[in-house]
Amino acid sequence: MPQPTPEELLDRLDELKRRAGAHNRALLRSALVEAARREFDTAASLIRFHEILLFLRAYPQSRMLLRQTEKILSSFKRHVDKLRDAEAEDFYEFTEPEVSGIAGTYLSAVFSYEIVRWLAARAPSRVQIDWEGYEETGQLAAVLPLMLPLLEEEVYVENHFPQEALLRAARGEGQSELAWLLRGFERLEVSYRERVALFESLKLAVRWELGNSTATRTRTRRRVRKIFYHDSPMLARRDVVIARELDDGSPLRVEKLTRAEGQKLLDMGRETMTVRYRELHGFTYGDPRSVRRVDAGRGVELFLWGVPARNRLPTLAYHAVLMFKNGVPCGYAEALTLFERIETGLNLFYTFRDGESAWIFARVLRLFRQLLGATVFSVEPYQLGARNKEGIESGAFWFYRKLGFRPVVPALAKLAAREDRRIATRPGYRTSARTLRLLAEGHALYEAGPKSEGEWDSFHIRNLTLAVARRMSRRHGGDGERARRESVKSVSRALGIRAARWNADERRALENFSLLLALIPDLSSWTKDEKDLVVRLIRAKAGADELGYLRLLQKHERLRREVIRLGSKR
Repeated sequence: MPQPTPEELLDRLDELKRRAGAHNRALLRSALVEAARREFDTAASLIRFHEILLFLRAYPQSRMLLRQTEKILSSFKRHVDKLRDAEAEDFYEFTEPEVSGIAGTYLSAVFSYEIVRWLAARAPSRVQIDWEGYEETGQLAAVLPLMLPLLEEEVYVENHFPQEALLRAARGEGQSELAWLLRGFERLEVSYRERVALFESLKLAVRWELGNSTATRTRTRRRVRKIFYHDSPMLARRDVVIARELDDGSPLRVEKLTRAEGQKLLDMGRETMTVRYRELHGFTYGDPRSVRRVDAGRGVELFLWGVPARNRLPTLAYHAVLMFKNGVPCGYAEALTLFERIETGLNLFYTFRDGESAWIFARVLRLFRQLLGATVFSVEPYQLGARNKEGIESGAFWFYRKLGFRPVVPALAKLAAREDRRIATRPGYRTSARTLRLLAEGHALYEAGPKSEGEWDSFHIRNLTLAVARRMSRRHGGDGERARRESVKSVSRALGIRAARWNADERRALENFSLLLALIPDLSSWTKDEKDLVVRLIRAKAGADELGYLRLLQKHERLRREVIRLGSKR
């Protein structure tokens, strides 16, 4: 019998990875033994093998298969090294965002100031400035003289100067060019915000040689108490009913981590995101004191946290989520909550989308309802496919639609109903990419209960921003600082606030909230209890955790009505 080609072998593994049963496990073990012996001579085939192995590690069918998979992954860098040494023509494919982060590879990207500082401290010998293709020399010429004496004389005449040679000369022995540059920024006598803006204006890429570190997707693991083995068929989307999940009376068990445990989890989260070229607010500025762990079942752990008061959004409560499957990071989510409405979206990493995606999403929503008090779940257009090619190709709209989400734009609701009928009456019918792009132009909502039905359909946080901007133009001559000062004065007068003894974070929360409250014409006529509750929730916005802020928000029905009214006007 002829030996299968590498592609045929990978096809077999792909076919076997989701099947259940003893016979399938025997076939899978045999195929893995054969694949481990093979030499894959292209990056594409080695990448594919890696992704299958990671899926099998997250969704193991037996203890023996788990050990077999771990053994292959532990030596995977050797396969990559052989391709790199052979200067394979397609080695660059390892740096593509869909697959980046494999052991033995590297990546180069422009990250924020905070992430670059964190990377430089965490992996100083493997992270450096990547000058290849750098084009922002004009901006570098404007900033670097703040740290290099006499450089003005050269850049005054010509901004194409030998930046690499200059930084090598300045850094001295024992530190990298990146470390010297970061120290230079730390010494600047400017505010933190100005320092961040100056650094990020340079758009410097950093190159990260991943080696065989635990930051790689190949080796990133969290020690878990118990492995869940998939020795029976996986849960499909048709098995998931969100209403049943949300109405389940048994609460998920929530465990608060210590600060040290929280920091360790956030560091793992940062690594998980940066090796995939991703950077999100909650991962950059996560608060280690606020990390909570939830055992969601079936080998899934959910970690949710917020951000410190200085990094919070003006009115929305912000939380980030990192998901693990049997100790392997498998996806993330963000939650932007206002009253009972939450804007969210699940992003499962490409490797794991053949797994129990719908069930994991339902568990995340259940956590949001239990911990954040959310009952109206909104998915933004990007998650549905707007300006998102991958979302269109994967049919993201139908993922949410079949779970019960509905378009809030009437024309799109009619279009979705038409597509529902066509799918039901035309065997093999598939919605066209053009129609999917149309369906993705508006938000989709899921409402858990009749209280809020339809109330949030026209709401957009952007409308609140527009209303504030119009008032700033009309009342304050377009001066943002003046708008803040005068809004704080009028709102403080209306609510009877004496903020002299408030801390800096509370005063910042008052400034932000006052811009919104100043839009309410009858604020001064509210009852004492209504005013007192507003004052309490403003101060809670700057508290240790935004959960308290959300609980107070959800008690203020009059403020809720006003915010919905203002956010529904265009």
